[in-house]
Amino acid sequence: MQKELFDNIPTLDLSHFSTGDKEKKQAFVNDLGCAYESIGFVAIKNHGYSHESQEELYASIKDFYQLPDEIKLKYDGSHTGGQRGYTGKGKEHAAGRNVGDLKEFYHVGKEIKGNDSSHYQANIFPTEVPDFEKQTLKAYSTLENIGREMLSAIALFLRLEEDHFESKVDKGISILRPLHYFPILNSNKIQKDAVRAAEHGDINLITLLMGASADGLQVKRIDGNWIPITAVKDCLIVNVGDMLQRYTNGRLKSTIHRVVNPSNDKMKTSRYSVPFFMHANPDMDLSCLDSCITQEIPKKYEDITAEQFLIQRLRDIGLIK
Repeated sequence: MQKELFDNIPTLDLSHFSTGDKEKKQAFVNDLGCAYESIGFVAIKNHGYSHESQEELYASIKDFYQLPDEIKLKYDGSHTGGQRGYTGKGKEHAAGRNVGDLKEFYHVGKEIKGNDSSHYQANIFPTEVPDFEKQTLKAYSTLENIGREMLSAIALFLRLEEDHFESKVDKGISILRPLHYFPILNSNKIQKDAVRAAEHGDINLITLLMGASADGLQVKRIDGNWIPITAVKDCLIVNVGDMLQRYTNGRLKSTIHRVVNPSNDKMKTSRYSVPFFMHANPDMDLSCLDSCITQEIPKKYEDITAEQFLIQRLRDIGLIK
């Protein structure tokens, strides 16, 4: 069946799923599934994360990134495998590349006391910006709950029980990543072919992204053309990750995307973005769903757990050795 070629990602109303009547709920499920089979991205409105709360989050993030590099490096998270704290400029690269991206970022995750797994280790928070901890933890909780609603809708589209993913994400190792694409005052000083974020697919189940402070995000359509994803006011961008693509045997698309460099004058300004990478529990079995395997579409992926897949991919992008 020919997949629809979107010129823009669709905008859907999450309240139709959470509080709408049966017809609105089913229409949301159908439209979401159509988009995820074709382009892998949607914009979601009426999601419950207020504009005011997002502004407070961005204010705390900007305060942190305006600190001198030597202070930011006090919170370096390399000893955590990059899973907590600060990761400095140019440290991460897309799989298959050796050129670091023009960004720095911070990781906030889930803490489970009494659990010695590296996935649930303590967060690292900057004392110089007291509001950073409050706002990032609030964002983490809010986006995780929205993500669970989205997974419920995905489950229904796949003709699974609505709560199918609940036991698979209740101890999920999700990551909130406040990102700073730092200013480049002299383009001659950056490595050749360096970009803000080279083309890549996300590792996780789904990603929830608040509107960035500037344009630059692009998505690769199934016909090979790149289309811009402009910030939609008061919407979250929610896309399929590689884990969900594997789980559905390629039925739902983890679409390649990138953040391109702006014009030279705008390279001298910052760009901020806050993705929430929603991960499964480490022991989730990512083996392809039987219902997504047919004679026409045989099984595409080997059996693997979420943890095994995550480790593979973190090595690919240079966060662990």
